[in-house]
Amino acid sequence: MNQPRFSGVIPPVPTLFDEHGEFDGTAQALLIEHLVASPINGLFFLGSAGEFAHMSEAQRAQVAEFCVKKVAGRKPVLIGIAHCGTQQTIDAGLHAQKVGASGVVVVNPWYNPLSEANLLRHYKTIASALELPILLYNFPALTGQSIPVNVIRELALSCPNIVGLKDTVDTLSHIRETLHAVKPERPDFAVFAGYDEYLLGTLILGGDGCIPASANFAPQLTCGILDAWRKQDLSRAIELQQSLSWIPSLYSTDLPFYNAVKYAIKLTGVNIPVHSLAPATPLTEEMKVEIGNILRRAGVINSAT
Repeated sequence: MNQPRFSGVIPPVPTLFDEHGEFDGTAQALLIEHLVASPINGLFFLGSAGEFAHMSEAQRAQVAEFCVKKVAGRKPVLIGIAHCGTQQTIDAGLHAQKVGASGVVVVNPWYNPLSEANLLRHYKTIASALELPILLYNFPALTGQSIPVNVIRELALSCPNIVGLKDTVDTLSHIRETLHAVKPERPDFAVFAGYDEYLLGTLILGGDGCIPASANFAPQLTCGILDAWRKQDLSRAIELQQSLSWIPSLYSTDLPFYNAVKYAIKLTGVNIPVHSLAPATPLTEEMKVEIGNILRRAGVINSAT
């Protein structure tokens, strides 16, 4: 039986900027080294937590090239390439391919909903234009449209280089339906939870892992759950899942959540700048206190931090 090309815990890595909104390569390199040394199974750049939606095309290309080069093959690197237009997505994918990415991640177009026929055409056109492995990315809370299970199934069965799904849905039912629809015929198709707290449930259902922002600042939780599951140490997995359950409220301390994730990383000992592109604004002191409290409740930092 073929195994999924990608699996485990793969954080969507923040993009780091200085106070003037310029990409901070020195800080990004520091974060990459920290993550590569952690137990994560790969790194995903230019995802939702990577702030791609607020970046220029030039910045996105700069970040993709820098990060692939810095990781230098030590762990798989996924690059988010999504645009609202098919050709722009392909262009970004060809750039990711050129700079040496391990794979690309494509959230469905936003703003205008698409018919199922047009959604299929969008992804099939991208798949035929790229040699890289492609992960579908379903995030209906931000795109306004969920990718239907029958569309995922058709793409999985008709496009060999579409190798998996990041399912950022606030329910396990879509993940379960996808697993039942796809895995029996394509067992190497990887299904990842997008929300941290659904990792254990996804593994129990037969999924392959999670793509959680918390793995940037608390990989011991999600990677620990994965390790405990593989060892069938269910009491340990449950204990870690209960700690992880405190984390999701961190993402709503500010909207967008970019600076909340960056500040959490800083609180856990990686001295990175906490700046994001407008319209994001700096965290208030109250927000910083709440982020610290959340991390303490989850056992990620101690009471003295």
